[in-house]
Amino acid sequence: QVHLAQSGGGSVQAGGSLRLSCEFSGLRFNSFCMAWFRQAPGKGREGVASIHIKGPTDYTDSVKDRFAISLDTKKNTMDLQMNSLKPEDTAMYYCAHGVWWGPRCDFPAVEYDDWGQGTQVTVSS
Repeated sequence: QVHLAQSGGGSVQAGGSLRLSCEFSGLRFNSFCMAWFRQAPGKGREGVASIHIKGPTDYTDSVKDRFAISLDTKKNTMDLQMNSLKPEDTAMYYCAHGVWWGPRCDFPAVEYDDWGQGTQVTVSS
């Protein structure tokens, strides 16, 4: 059974940085995607960044050049480095895993079946 455990997040002023981590275990297949999603109050869930086990990444336009996703398959961790944070980045952030046999994990192609518990990110102006 896949298990995802998140850490990091918190509160920061606009322009600051935060780092989210997702430790995973129980993966059964060696071809997969992992991603970060977020959901702000009153809004739908949004894909933020994704990464394929072989490296290709995808970002939603609003975070390009500010956020960076990384995957360490030796430590079984996935991180999201968030820089130049804006108030509109405020949301609950979730890590996710999905088995995927394609070469990339571009949104919204991949179905993610496993989810972390969520962590709050709050950016004040």
